[in-house]
Amino acid sequence: MRREYQIVSRDGSAALRQFLAKEGAALLPMVTLIEQGQLAVEELVGQLGKAALEAVLAISTEQLAGPPHPGRPGGAIRRHGAQGGVVALGGQRVRVSKPRLRRKGSGEVAVPAYAAMQDDAGLRERLLSIVMRGVRTRNYQEVVPKMAERCGVSRSAVSRQLQQASAEALQELCERRFDEIDLRVIYLDGKDFGGHQVICAVGVDLSGKKHVLGLTEGATENAVVVKGLLEELVARGVTPERRRLFVIDGSKALRKAIDEVFGRHNPVQRCRTHKLRNVLGYLPKELQGQVGAAVRAAWKLDPKEGMARLRTQIAWLERSYPKAAASLNEGLEESFTINHLGLSPRLRRCLATTNVIESSLSGLQGRTGRVTRWRSGEMALRWAAAAALETEQHFRKIMGHEDLWMLKAVLDEGRLLSEESQNLLDEERVAA
Repeated sequence: MRREYQIVSRDGSAALRQFLAKEGAALLPMVTLIEQGQLAVEELVGQLGKAALEAVLAISTEQLAGPPHPGRPGGAIRRHGAQGGVVALGGQRVRVSKPRLRRKGSGEVAVPAYAAMQDDAGLRERLLSIVMRGVRTRNYQEVVPKMAERCGVSRSAVSRQLQQASAEALQELCERRFDEIDLRVIYLDGKDFGGHQVICAVGVDLSGKKHVLGLTEGATENAVVVKGLLEELVARGVTPERRRLFVIDGSKALRKAIDEVFGRHNPVQRCRTHKLRNVLGYLPKELQGQVGAAVRAAWKLDPKEGMARLRTQIAWLERSYPKAAASLNEGLEESFTINHLGLSPRLRRCLATTNVIESSLSGLQGRTGRVTRWRSGEMALRWAAAAALETEQHFRKIMGHEDLWMLKAVLDEGRLLSEESQNLLDEERVAA
């Protein structure tokens, strides 16, 4: 029986429909089974997809070896039977029958179409995307459509694919360049992944768009690790010559590394959320509301009056809660940095804390929360990179981004603070 094959382009669905309608008699048994509920539509699609792939392989083979000549020798490239193979289809893997070819005197010859179908990057991307949405690798087979003769979705196969995909995500993140992006705010904070610390840097450009700048394994208290991350950012185009506002969690190592890598001319804002959380942690519950309200109110005042109010609060706390007083006093002047810069209230609200990076890291937690065994820091870093890139796709512009021009004007002026404010900061540093 003569078989006809028709090659169609990606936009050739009309031609394919005409061909199937012409040869529709072959599909009648399948239609009957579907109507009787004995064959799923997706199973039919799977069978048709497999048949189409094998037809492409047959055509590719014929282009190399010519049409089959039973009983007669062929040309330089001859057919050598068939064997089972696996190809990528729609982000999944399908078993097919693959023709074998041999060149006289030199061994096996690859079928070009089969070699092209071996690229399973799409499968890795789909696996990573699904797992980043909270699907356990052990349950992946329940998510993948159970189409005919699908394979390559065992736990071990999924783990290998995910390892490669997350490594590619980490490499992509580490090779990003920022030469053409005018970053004016950089947030730095850390996250724990199963006992392994990962430091994340997120930048904000003048339009308010957020960018994941980099990741490194280690704690924010480790000066060597933090400095290494900042030096890597410089090497990838975050130039120290441009003034920026840094928002950090209060780590002394972070503060020191910023001065060493980017210079002392960059203003630094201590995260108020971290500050208040640390202070209240030393107080009994009945005092937490009162002290918290007083601190938050002081941060709304001008720097001179606000710090005077908090120094009064510190003196009161020292009598009964010296640790709370010391926590509030440590780095006090840098919790007022944005007040010194004279920015709009909406923009100050976003720049007062590391919530921007906290939300990014909470996205990582949601996407890696089902990982129950972190084998190494390298694994934590790979997963964090993959989850960061996934989370970045859903980033929104920061609150008050319309007023970032005000921050740029202050930073570009060169005189970041008024003389009075600078003297006040110097006094506070000496007192601390």
